[in-house]
Parts: sequence; structure tokens; C-alpha cells
Amino acid sequence: MPNYDYECKKCEKRFEIFQSMNDSKLTDCPEPDCDGEVRRLLGTGGGIIFKGAGFYQTDYRSSSYQAGAKADNSSSAPPAATPAPAAAPAPAAKSGE
Repeated sequence: MPNYDYECKKCEKRFEIFQSMNDSKLTDCPEPDCDGEVRRLLGTGGGIIFKGAGFYQTDYRSSSYQAGAKADNSSSAPPAATPAPAAAPAPAAKSGE
């Protein structure tokens, strides 16, 4: 059930009411000494709160899709690094020539 913001046209008091979406709009100010008419204010809505381990596109994929993706990742892994061949030693300079 959402919260709705209202403002009294007479006393200009702003207040928030927790109502069902099926409830009718309020028309009278809840202040004891005020009998003014209220209007519902436009709100931005509730903010989204992300709780949990993670929110990624792949979090809710089927188990068969996840297994296939895991197999693809392991088969496309780069091969193990091979050591570069050792460079041939430079020819020794001949002495005495």
C-alpha cells in the first residue's frame, strides 16, 4: 500500500497518509481546528531499494542456461601461457684477428 501526500488548501498543512490504492481520496483536512479541503499532491513514487547478493541480468536465468554459459566460459578460456623460446646466444667476438 502506498503513501500519499496531501496539502490543505486552507491551512497549507502538508501530511502523508498510508492508503490502499482502492481507497477514495481524502477531502477534509485532518487538523482539528481546520475544515479545509485537501488536494493530493503528485509524488515521485517510492525509491527502489536493492537488497541481496546481486542484481545482474544473469541472476535469474534458468539453470540450463547457467550451465551452458559456464561450459562456454571454460572452453573459451585462453590457453596456458607457454614460455617464449630462449634467444640464441650472440656469437662471441674472435680475438686476435
